Amino acid sequence: HPYGVEFGILQRMLASTSSRTLVSFITNEFSSVGNQTAKEMCKIAKLDESMKPQQVDRDQTEKLLNAMQKVKVQRPPTDCLSPIGKEELEKSLKKEYPTAEFVIVRSRDPDVYRGFPFQIEIGIVYGGEMKEDTIELIRIANRVPLLYQAGACATTEAVKETDWKRYGLSQSTNSLPSGKMVLVINMSSVWVPFVSESKEAIAPYPDIVKEMKLALQDAGRELSRYLSGKRRAGEQKRRILIFERYSTEVAEALAA
Repeated sequence: HPYGVEFGILQRMLASTSSRTLVSFITNEFSSVGNQTAKEMCKIAKLDESMKPQQVDRDQTEKLLNAMQKVKVQRPPTDCLSPIGKEELEKSLKKEYPTAEFVIVRSRDPDVYRGFPFQIEIGIVYGGEMKEDTIELIRIANRVPLLYQAGACATTEAVKETDWKRYGLSQSTNSLPSGKMVLVINMSSVWVPFVSESKEAIAPYPDIVKEMKLALQDAGRELSRYLSGKRRAGEQKRRILIFERYSTEVAEALAA
């Protein structure tokens, strides 16, 4: 996708393409780009549409790269991704945690990293038969659970950077929130950037962490509404209990 391609990758693509013109190169080698969009990119970059891609020098490559970021292009297609799916993830969480008070699942629109589309899905399970003041973070990449190196993972960083106090949970500085909650984060991509060959943690690149945080904030707002309603219901119940406690004395006093 043109929004995520880097300078070095674009250079290699220009040198190795079989396309004969710059317009056909942009149209053939990038997703979501039509003929008119390719011509607009060439116009902004002030490059000849009919020039051979192999003739594009370093300065012209940089101009073309900048032009690609300025032209409006559709989001990348998701047919190459294999996400869990909102319904399936929600059904799985409800089955795994049958006593949970609240379950919310959110799925972000696909975004781009280094020219490859990726998609973030998250799920929050709150309450029920869980240990008090603990949060369980389940990290997944392309439906495969990540078991080790949690501290180096983008998912952990995204959770720590999210202000959970705004959503009714307690949280210390630069740490995971506290509460009876299970948090699931899944990244679907044709190229997941792992921190090492063991593939146990997702590299915390800004674009990926940002998408994870946006998904967490979206679900966090729903959790906040649930917790606020729960608190209001609790306060109402306490008020009723107070009235019930003194109802006999009040009735007798009124009768007298």
